[in-house]
Amino acid sequence: MKRLYFYLEKISKPMAPTSIWLLRLGLGVAFFLHGFEKFPLPPESMTNWFTKLGFAFPELTTSAVAIGEVGGGLGIILGGLVKGHVGNIITKVSGGAVVVIMSGAFIIAHSDWFFTSRLFMSEQIFLFILGSFFLIRGNNNKSA
Repeated sequence: MKRLYFYLEKISKPMAPTSIWLLRLGLGVAFFLHGFEKFPLPPESMTNWFTKLGFAFPELTTSAVAIGEVGGGLGIILGGLVKGHVGNIITKVSGGAVVVIMSGAFIIAHSDWFFTSRLFMSEQIFLFILGSFFLIRGNNNKSA
């Protein structure tokens, strides 16, 4: 068992510092694409749906969601490229945007999923979890 452990450590250790980019790129690209598909603004089908739900200012709300998704996705990626406090702030704010947007998505579109297996088998919960991770950790790659 020790041999296997040391072998796996030897293989993975050189990649460890860049492994955060698997999470960063996965979340950033997915969130960007979710928002980009809603363009041109306002997103017509989402606006019609929000109108039926009785939202005030559905064009503004749905446009803000699309812009937030694009900006949040890009911010998650760009935050990792910018060094220091500024990059950390970009990452944390973008993670927060993901959490807020995904919380809204759960409440508005998927409230019937709460605490069922369907929630934990969805892409949406992983977007929420990764957004939470970047909101909490920012660019800090050291464990506390």
